[in-house]
Amino acid sequence: MVRLSSSRLATTAATILAASARLSAAECTREGLLAAAASYVAAQASGSTDGLPLSASNFTYQLNNAAADIASGPLSKALPIDYNRTSADVVECASYTVLISSTGSTPYVIATQIRHPDADTSSISLIDTIAATTGALFFNAAQTLTYVKAEDWATLEESQRSPREELKRVGDAYLDMWTDASAADSIPWGTDCERVEGSMLTRPCGQTLPRGGSAKNNGNRRYVIDETLGSVDVLCSFDSLGDMPDSHEVRLVDGKVKYVHTVTVLQ
Repeated sequence: MVRLSSSRLATTAATILAASARLSAAECTREGLLAAAASYVAAQASGSTDGLPLSASNFTYQLNNAAADIASGPLSKALPIDYNRTSADVVECASYTVLISSTGSTPYVIATQIRHPDADTSSISLIDTIAATTGALFFNAAQTLTYVKAEDWATLEESQRSPREELKRVGDAYLDMWTDASAADSIPWGTDCERVEGSMLTRPCGQTLPRGGSAKNNGNRRYVIDETLGSVDVLCSFDSLGDMPDSHEVRLVDGKVKYVHTVTVLQ
């Protein structure tokens, strides 16, 4: 048997405690993700990024699928926030927030994914935003606000939730409808689902669907998946109809599509 001296034991114990502390600090929690997203919402309301915990070493700001200067994007403008909602992905340590500002001088519907380095929600490594304003596809912030405020986004009971893999599959299948003629029929449409595309509302949302026809896949997909809300948001390049920065969010309840939201910027 190997016996350690008391000083060696103390050193070993300290090493174990330090490692445990690092693991605890690096744990990505839903609460941490929502808190970071709340700081983003506050920054947009104030037009100042001073309160955002941006990584000093590897922060990136992306606006409409291109690297940008955060000081010149929508975050530099104080916007009245008429609606916001956030989903959290503890696996990817990322969140998705939708903001609607319909009452300011410049209306916006903004879809943003936030990512954190090393599973540490006290620091933000990426703010990835699709920002639609006047001139965007079917844009009408006030009408969008009316639609989404009527929706129910309460946390789902365990029995109502879909597995992470299924949420991603449905999100991908939705974006594949423009290139794959069979994709639409692989999606579990709910009989009472609603599709909100800017100022356009389609109910049920399984109507008037594309069934292939484009040779260009909708690529550059970035995911935030939240099983507790039954949602998947995919930021992408909507290349099937042209190079358009895009956000597609889908919610499943009891295994069926309940809501679809799109934010698409024309370029």
